[in-house]
Amino acid sequence: MTGPPPFRWTPGSIHPEVLLGVTLLGLAYAAAWARRGGRPAGSRIAWFYAGLVALLLTLNGPLHDLGDSYLFSAHMVQHLLLTLVIPPLLLLGTPGWMADRLLAPLVRRAMTRRIALTLLRPVPALAAYTAALVFWHLPVAYDLALRVHAWHIVQHLTLMGAATIAWWPVLSPSALAPRLHYGAQLLYVFAFGMPMTVVAAMIAGAEDLLYAAYASAPRTFALTPFADQRLGGVIMWVPAGVVPLLAFTAIFFRWAAAEAEE
Repeated sequence: MTGPPPFRWTPGSIHPEVLLGVTLLGLAYAAAWARRGGRPAGSRIAWFYAGLVALLLTLNGPLHDLGDSYLFSAHMVQHLLLTLVIPPLLLLGTPGWMADRLLAPLVRRAMTRRIALTLLRPVPALAAYTAALVFWHLPVAYDLALRVHAWHIVQHLTLMGAATIAWWPVLSPSALAPRLHYGAQLLYVFAFGMPMTVVAAMIAGAEDLLYAAYASAPRTFALTPFADQRLGGVIMWVPAGVVPLLAFTAIFFRWAAAEAEE
């Protein structure tokens, strides 16, 4: 069995389902603003569409193809974007009235209300995020996602969904499931980076090649499979500390500004 040919990206490798999904999300967002009437918030629109552009570039193009068949480190860049960049952008771009309208059908029913509001609390949200990160970076689950495209889609959707839930306690725009108080947000973001740090440390510190799918891949940028694996672990490790630190700083200054206004 031969591996993929040397890497050379062509526009023909774009995934139409990703393009369609991002387009539908963008149209639905614009339609919701148009239906509401009034002047839309420019900053929120910028955040939301920046998130959609990031999503499109993450799941299409050279980065996606590199991560699929050539470099584990490129795939880890994808996972970082799907967990630490795209969910915050989409949440920052979602106004409160839109979030409440999406949550309302769940909150009206007793059974789904309990599940939804519990899952969006800090401990369950962080637990769901941790479970998704750990599971999809286990060698068996990871290799399955690379072999079967449908499972790869599930992997990315699960990671992004779990990350959105995990960001909710600090970025929630909703009155039905509001964000934490500023002080609790500061404590929460300290814990937020731990799951990815642990997974990254396990990958970077592994003494053997964990992911067989990359063993026979053509060498790109003169990286051996093992060096590529360690690079992927480091790529996960550093942002896992930097992004929560940036979030902590932003929350601190927002808290200080709110206290000054009061």
